[in-house]
Amino acid sequence: MSRIALDGMGGDRAPGEIVAGAALAVRNGLDVVLVGDKARLDPLIEDSGVSIPVVHAESTIDMHEDPAQAIRSKRDSSIAVAARLVAEGEAQGLVSAGSTGAVLAAAAFIIGRLPGVARPAIGSVYPTGQIVLDSGANLECRPEHLVQFAAMGAALARVYMGLESPRVGLLNIGEEVGKGRELEKQAYAVLEDSPLNFIGNVEGRDLGRDTVDVVVTDGFTGNVLLKGAEGTASMLMQMMRSLLAERPELGDATAAIAPAFEELQRRIDPETYGGAHLVGTGGVVVVAHGSSSRTAIANALRMAAEGGDHGLIDAVTFGIEALA
Repeated sequence: MSRIALDGMGGDRAPGEIVAGAALAVRNGLDVVLVGDKARLDPLIEDSGVSIPVVHAESTIDMHEDPAQAIRSKRDSSIAVAARLVAEGEAQGLVSAGSTGAVLAAAAFIIGRLPGVARPAIGSVYPTGQIVLDSGANLECRPEHLVQFAAMGAALARVYMGLESPRVGLLNIGEEVGKGRELEKQAYAVLEDSPLNFIGNVEGRDLGRDTVDVVVTDGFTGNVLLKGAEGTASMLMQMMRSLLAERPELGDATAAIAPAFEELQRRIDPETYGGAHLVGTGGVVVVAHGSSSRTAIANALRMAAEGGDHGLIDAVTFGIEALA
């Protein structure tokens, strides 16, 4: 079983919700080690009623700090210590709800990139189930980066979705060949000749259809796409609740469909997945949202453990090698 190092001090609700999430994960059979201020973590662990080992870290990295500089200067920070556990083989995965920039820097400088990977990317799950990457790590990309993102996204789809040949699409402003910026045009040409199951250009609306499993784009576009979808899904749920509340005569019907509404809410809730994978590094890394609840942290830990247990690193390595 993979051991996951959890940054106990990262996030808006740390360390309370982080420890509570770790306790949930441990009760579900996961192997977790907390990293952070032992004096603050130990009482919370004792209150949780479960046993969780702690590796002490003297400091934390705040959101306002320069990530790369902080990782270099604060070698005793919780995120740096957690990353070092992965780099040294003491843990197979890392989860943090702290500064995303600090997590990226720790993964790059301490854990290191996999052979052949030019840039690690963040792979997120879209509300309708597809994997989108990059969703925020690389705001400016070259065509070769998008091609590698495609290979890494396909690896994620194989490990987490059980797909032997996931369908990969290039996000664009039209489906026709030749659409988009020079970035997309050049990436298209390489992807078309790659061993991937490349289905061509896809548009934003295709993510609501069963036409693609992995969507590739630059980090700026991917981040806007993902957050726009999350906001739209939340807005539609709220509008539907308001409309039903205004129609008391539909009370029986509303009660009848309540379970379906709850399931829909669960599917579109980002906390269901817990976080997003940073793929392309030498360990499994999951970036959780800064406001993560205990449920989100437990789900992020589960995601990281599944990646470690099911060979995500090997799958990504194989995918990158196949492009050569």
